[in-house]
Amino acid sequence: MDFAGKKVIITGGARGLGRTFAIDLKALGAKPYVVNCHQEHLDQLQKEHGIPGKIVDVGNEKEVEAFFEQYVREQGPPDILINSAGIVADSLFIKKSGDEITKFPLANWEKVLNVNLTGTFLFSREAAYYMVKHGVKGVIINISSVTRAGNVGQTNYSATKAGVIAMTVTWTKELSRYGIRVAAIAPGYINTDMCAAMKPEIREKLTKTIPLGRLGEREEISQAAQFIIKNNFFNGRVLEVDGGMRI
Repeated sequence: MDFAGKKVIITGGARGLGRTFAIDLKALGAKPYVVNCHQEHLDQLQKEHGIPGKIVDVGNEKEVEAFFEQYVREQGPPDILINSAGIVADSLFIKKSGDEITKFPLANWEKVLNVNLTGTFLFSREAAYYMVKHGVKGVIINISSVTRAGNVGQTNYSATKAGVIAMTVTWTKELSRYGIRVAAIAPGYINTDMCAAMKPEIREKLTKTIPLGRLGEREEISQAAQFIIKNNFFNGRVLEVDGGMRI
């Protein structure tokens, strides 16, 4: 698929990886539209790069359906969807400190699943619906993670990122008949705000686990998304961009 003129919806598109996807794809001639949960970030992206956006709770079915109805009415059906919205709420499953034992909070589990998994499901469902309805041979890209294999303190996050891969494979088997490709990217540790918020000693420790000896850059994940969009035979697979962490 060529980039010029293609309509792209990007969740979590006003910050981090999503912002980079939007800026880079616009530079290639695409027409990105981002959804996010913070108006100030949307305003900044609009002001600096002329990329429009809207606040949408990606885990709220009615909001997602209303967003797509309006988007398709005004813009037409999307050609590309990139599910980049994601949050973390880390905690050990069981933690013992002296005589005190604490449990993984259910609230942490539910809010991460709502954004990372339910949000991906709802946006992909609506995008696929309108692609099929209008005969668009589109592309859906889901953002997973190297931590889909499991990671200490990230029961919820790891579960969602593994679930994203399972959905990717399932949707590939169901949607390929309509000419819709579905694929995923599993980034390693990338130089984003999420990594910047880590304690320096933890970030240094993580960096040492990467064979290349550095964090990935957002542009390198953006290039992976561009490859998937451009290569019409890439389908149902996970593109791992992790600096060699899972050799």
